[in-house]
Amino acid sequence: MRYSPYLAGIGFATIFGLSFMFVRGALEHIDPFHLLGLRFAVAAVTLTLLRLAGLFKFKVSLADIKALLPLALFMPVLYFPGETIGIQLTSASQAGIIIAVIPIFVAALSALLLKEHPSRIQWLFILTSVGGVIFIVIMEGRGSVGTASLGIPVLLGTVLIAACYHIASRRAARRYSPLQLTWVMMVTGAVVFNGIALVQHAAAGRVDRYFQPLLHTWPVILYLGVLSSVVAFFLVNYSLSRITATQSAIFANLETVIAMAAGVFLLHEKLFWFHLLGAALILAGVWGTNRFAPTAEDRSAREEQPALTSGGSL
Repeated sequence: MRYSPYLAGIGFATIFGLSFMFVRGALEHIDPFHLLGLRFAVAAVTLTLLRLAGLFKFKVSLADIKALLPLALFMPVLYFPGETIGIQLTSASQAGIIIAVIPIFVAALSALLLKEHPSRIQWLFILTSVGGVIFIVIMEGRGSVGTASLGIPVLLGTVLIAACYHIASRRAARRYSPLQLTWVMMVTGAVVFNGIALVQHAAAGRVDRYFQPLLHTWPVILYLGVLSSVVAFFLVNYSLSRITATQSAIFANLETVIAMAAGVFLLHEKLFWFHLLGAALILAGVWGTNRFAPTAEDRSAREEQPALTSGGSL
């Protein structure tokens, strides 16, 4: 389907945008690594059961796992702890602004490593979308972004990790299906984060109460494990297999709009003029980045042009 990658982008942005509301409540009952461990355990079990039931058909060999481990290392293993630590060490304004520049990093790395060069008008719309996020964040913080802190380099590293994930997934999509990519990511996340959480519980002498938080958080764990992990990351990997990394990454800025809408309609938070203006900039940026993306023929012509020029000079 022609529009399926864009629908996938809207889909994962919606799921991730709503997840902020769920995570906020869950962290009152459970530690971050424990939450991540249970989340990805549910995701890995769900995807494996669907595979065993024959609803999803894919094979993953030991060689495939080894080949895809760098992808899983970027996301979720390095990204989620980096984001969590960075947010804890900075203000909300600083974190929101720095995370918002992920599409810029993705666009730059795409041009450098994948030879997917965004056009000038795409760069304009990318900056428009990022500007919309930054505008909302600054206005919500009354214009203050806090002082410099150790969290800023941590978040910048996290942004680079997210960009590397988009590049790695885009490359891996040439050989592997989105289901294969997602399964390896979920299983790796489950092993790593549960390992960290179990060590923390063992140090505190609370291993016997490892599953106790599920009594209060099981609906959130199901949402995060099934929708925000299996479904959302499948949609991310699917979009990256069909459109450029830059086009896919820009949809992440829609998460701000979704989270804002959820706060207004579900949590009855106040809506101000700057929310609407910022949302309009984000939506315009997402639309323009995809509307004016070079076609496959344009990219092929650009790649062949140096060779043709060189041949003509001989």
